[in-house]
Amino acid sequence: MNHQRVPATVEAIDHTGRPRRLVIRLDRDSPIPTFEQVRAQLAVMVAVGLLEPGARLPTIRSMAEAVGLAPNTVARCYRELEADGIVTGQGRRGTFVADDPPHSEALDEQRRRLHDAADAFVFQIQQLGVRSDAATDAIVAAFRRAASEPSPS
Repeated sequence: MNHQRVPATVEAIDHTGRPRRLVIRLDRDSPIPTFEQVRAQLAVMVAVGLLEPGARLPTIRSMAEAVGLAPNTVARCYRELEADGIVTGQGRRGTFVADDPPHSEALDEQRRRLHDAADAFVFQIQQLGVRSDAATDAIVAAFRRAASEPSPS
């Protein structure tokens, strides 16, 4: 059987409002319906944290055009994701990843690590005798420096 996997790139908006490219691969020869292939890939992206809570999915029309499906097929995919509690439809505003999607162990682990890092940071700041507003300013400056540095290739 010659499985034709067609990758498509479509733009979503992450939880911070920045564009993020998603790659969706459809196997046109698969017995799995195309709407289910898209649904499963989006669900996995949410579960592993690639699409975080608050991220806006592509519009039905843009997803349909990118992957070569009918808008009704993509709408069915989004409805099923919503029924599973993975996304929430907000009418004309769009479809967003739910605040606490099921099966998001990666997000739970990320939250735990974030809290651990914050606790360790606060402990070190207290040891230095630095005020919290100065520590906050240092964190904001560090994020700005990190954002302005080129990514390692």
